[in-house]
Amino acid sequence: MARVMIVGAGGVGNVVAHKCAALAEFDEILLASRTVDKCQRIAERIGSNKVKTAALDADNVNDTITLIQQFCPDILINVALPYQDLVLMDACLATGTDYLDTANYEPPDVAKFEYSWQWAYGDRYQQAGITAILGCGFDPGVTGVFTAYALKHHFDEIHYLDIVDCNAGNHGQAFATNFNPEINIREITQPGKYYQQGEWIEVPALSIHRPISYPEIGPKESYLLYHEELESLVKHIATLKRARFWMTFSQSYINHLQVLQNLGLTRIDPVDYEGTPVVPLKFLKSLLPEPSSLAENYTGQTSIGCHIRGIKDGKERTYYIYNNCDHAQAYQEVGSQAISYTTGVPAVIGALMVVKGMWKQPGVFNVEQCNPDPFMQLLGPLGLPWQELIDQPSPFQEN
Repeated sequence: MARVMIVGAGGVGNVVAHKCAALAEFDEILLASRTVDKCQRIAERIGSNKVKTAALDADNVNDTITLIQQFCPDILINVALPYQDLVLMDACLATGTDYLDTANYEPPDVAKFEYSWQWAYGDRYQQAGITAILGCGFDPGVTGVFTAYALKHHFDEIHYLDIVDCNAGNHGQAFATNFNPEINIREITQPGKYYQQGEWIEVPALSIHRPISYPEIGPKESYLLYHEELESLVKHIATLKRARFWMTFSQSYINHLQVLQNLGLTRIDPVDYEGTPVVPLKFLKSLLPEPSSLAENYTGQTSIGCHIRGIKDGKERTYYIYNNCDHAQAYQEVGSQAISYTTGVPAVIGALMVVKGMWKQPGVFNVEQCNPDPFMQLLGPLGLPWQELIDQPSPFQEN
């Protein structure tokens, strides 16, 4: 039996709270957010006396420390904004509380994400005897577990990794993002980057794309992005010769994004508007639909997985492992769309791995450094069944 504190009450926080409440291992749950009304609405939908709510400014480390000390959680699950990762890690360090998140830190004033800031906590977490699990959503998260599972069971060496992320859903909006618009747009407008032969190669944003076929969906135009799990996987899997990340976007989405960029609405530096500094991207965020509002009318599927090539017993091997998730089914179960569902379920499993001792070790870790087997055993039963294809033709045969 464990106590869990969830910080963040958006679409992912809703999924995490629902799934934690359904598990006997979590007997007390505290859902905290700056907007306590959002927490209370989630708690009412769940309808369990295990779930309590609280107001929290997660930018304030002292307030966070106080709330942790009052509730005494065994683990804190951070599904707030990436800007708040370091404050929450500081609060966990000060209170001796295990920590887990789904996305790495981003500085608010620079559109840049990398693990260096969080990896720097490794020695302090180790000395404190507490665990931090970084990037335990789907991508990053399950994609790292998939890769670790492949290396453990199907490969002696992994040489080529292509992570593919398809959202073939339809929410009926002209333009909307599936998670926080500010974070989403910052991510995809950065230059693309991939790892090849010991070097990071940078390309203009969305300049490399190709059709990739996804199970039950078919071919979708997929764009090369830089995504944070590439950094950690390249660090922890020494045999990688190339690692890339691909995500689908409709032509309509790309057209809207290009117009917004041309108008300067994706800028993150303040501009003067009648004597008031305004950040254009924050203003744009206020105009776009709240991601959680898309869930009710969302149809279609997501498909996220890893195409892997390497060597097993001296022979070349191809391996594809993936999950498809249905938007409407996710909404029927927990009231969220599949993007939130595929992020929230892995966070709950990761927290279970820590509180049950399977991933509990002092220090700061990415998921691929942990034993993938118990995580994989729970992934299907908790709502994200996975499939694998071994030694089948791959869409990524080029070296």
